[in-house]
Amino acid sequence: MTDGPVRVSVFGKSDLGRSRDHNEDSFLVADLTSGNASLAPEVRDHEIGPRGSLFMVADGMGGAAAGELASAMATDLIYHHLSTVWTQDPNPSAGRFAFRMKEAVELANERLYAYAREHPEVRGMGTTVTAAGVFGHDLYLTQIGDSRGYLVRNAEAIQLTKDQSLMQRLVDAGELTPEEAEQSERRNIILQALGPDPRVKVDLTRQTLRRGDVLIICSDGLSGLVRREEFAQLAGEFPDLPELCSALIDRANERGGPDNITVVTARFDGAGLPEPDQAEGVGYQVYDLDENDEPQPREEAPVPPDPIAAPEPDAPPRSHRTRNLLVTAALLLVLALLLAFLL
Repeated sequence: MTDGPVRVSVFGKSDLGRSRDHNEDSFLVADLTSGNASLAPEVRDHEIGPRGSLFMVADGMGGAAAGELASAMATDLIYHHLSTVWTQDPNPSAGRFAFRMKEAVELANERLYAYAREHPEVRGMGTTVTAAGVFGHDLYLTQIGDSRGYLVRNAEAIQLTKDQSLMQRLVDAGELTPEEAEQSERRNIILQALGPDPRVKVDLTRQTLRRGDVLIICSDGLSGLVRREEFAQLAGEFPDLPELCSALIDRANERGGPDNITVVTARFDGAGLPEPDQAEGVGYQVYDLDENDEPQPREEAPVPPDPIAAPEPDAPPRSHRTRNLLVTAALLLVLALLLAFLL
């Protein structure tokens, strides 16, 4: 690996879309080494420090303002854990960083689930989350739900995450092609979210970075309307990241903008990264934690105060998506389709 620093330029933007009356998406950009979570100039362009950097997108659900609450809580809780427990970890290794990211998502789920049980007016609230952490020259992604992460390299956009959705399950089983899944009326049925259930299975992946790589993480208000190929095209046309975020959002709004649209873009550079090699693989790569990465017992940061007051229960429900979180029903449908195929 090339010696020298790794630098990142980053920007994020969220848009209401053209059909919603409130925004249930959240995003966060943070330099974990300095402890600065903002879009301040010193975060928008910074050197990756010894504790890494963090970028997140969350897409809330639950009716009323519960979706807004869930996505805001998720991003706050994940950042709080990493900015306290991880930054104080005596073993700042890559494996421990990956473990702390996964741990932060699990703890956020526990907190959201407990909060909803304590506040019946938001019972059932939930959120997707795609959290990308950079440590050294590697990118780690934790995934819950169907927000997505893409990497643009050599003018090609590759999806790094895998949707936790009914359609993805059918694609994996060979029942549908990816193109058929994208057109399905059931494409918004997700099998997992933060909050509705006491435990989640965090999808943890890793990608080695190269000079010039562009990361795009987004809610499905963007990925559901803008094709993967267009991500690469726009990333080439708009090297300025605020302009790239605006161009991506504008493209989704031009196609109706039926959902909130949130995107975080990051470009990696610096002498610490080699030039990309055409022979290197880019894509969904599961990262298996080593038992030595997990400290015993698990350490937990002090829980931050509860956020804004719970929303009024009589507000109109969110109706633009069929986010059915009844996992059992979804799995039964999968089994039925598989049995029909086999018979």
